[in-house]
Amino acid sequence: MSSFWSAWIIIISLGSVFGCWWLLYATRKSQTSNTETEETTGHTYDGIEELDNPLPKWWFYMFLATIFFGLAYYALYPGLGSYPGLLGWTSTNQWEQEVEEADAEYGPIFAAFAEKSVEDLSKDPAALKVGQRLFANNCAICHGSTARGSLGFPNLTDSDWLYGGSADAIKQTIGHGRNGNMPAKGLNPAMSKSDIDDLTNYLLAFSNRAEDKASSERGAAMFQTACAACHGADAKGNLAMGAPNLTDNVWLYGGTPSMIKQTIEFGRAGVMPAHNELLGEEKVHVLSAYIYSLSQGK
Repeated sequence: MSSFWSAWIIIISLGSVFGCWWLLYATRKSQTSNTETEETTGHTYDGIEELDNPLPKWWFYMFLATIFFGLAYYALYPGLGSYPGLLGWTSTNQWEQEVEEADAEYGPIFAAFAEKSVEDLSKDPAALKVGQRLFANNCAICHGSTARGSLGFPNLTDSDWLYGGSADAIKQTIGHGRNGNMPAKGLNPAMSKSDIDDLTNYLLAFSNRAEDKASSERGAAMFQTACAACHGADAKGNLAMGAPNLTDNVWLYGGTPSMIKQTIEFGRAGVMPAHNELLGEEKVHVLSAYIYSLSQGK
């Protein structure tokens, strides 16, 4: 933080505290009596007169205590720009301390889980309960609390996997992340609007939704030049590249004609963050077992 912004924060913070102090005393001095009387300020609202009584002492002292508390807090903790506070507390060192305590308590549990394979762990109710909690904290915001995904985020409960649904493939995806990229117009940047319509009809034909057979046939030729390198000549996808199967009517970004056209014309990009560094390999191992269990038997 620069000296300018540090000084600016200090001025605003202390100015607010001392402003409250000034307001408290300025209001008190303006009163004409220090004891409760029937004297009024002369203000009348809807027939109700405003009495000129002082602030109750307990209320006055409560305001003073609040001001002293604020000043003490600023002295002990970081709240005034770059001033670190007398206690040396930071949110980072508190987080590190809590993580260290949690590792000491739960580390042996995760170490025991790590000795089992992902497949065996996926049948262990205790491990699945821990994995479900890890999923809720780290994955649910994208894939949903039920892991059924949403637009742009895959459903993890079916058997359709972009990079493979084996235990090893899932663990690789979680631990090291994935980067998906569908270039606009595939490998044919000169693709016209008419070509996109033909290609869309070709893809819709896999689910018997093509509106124009001739257009679909033209789209088949376009697919081989613009898309087959990634999705395969039969459009069944490529796990090594994360290119989805286009024949099973499972669509990551929507399967309506308009959404398919949008995907072809503008492309798509998605990132699955790597979690090894964030969670550690042992937690990724348990999380992999939980996700692996979701699609078994599907």
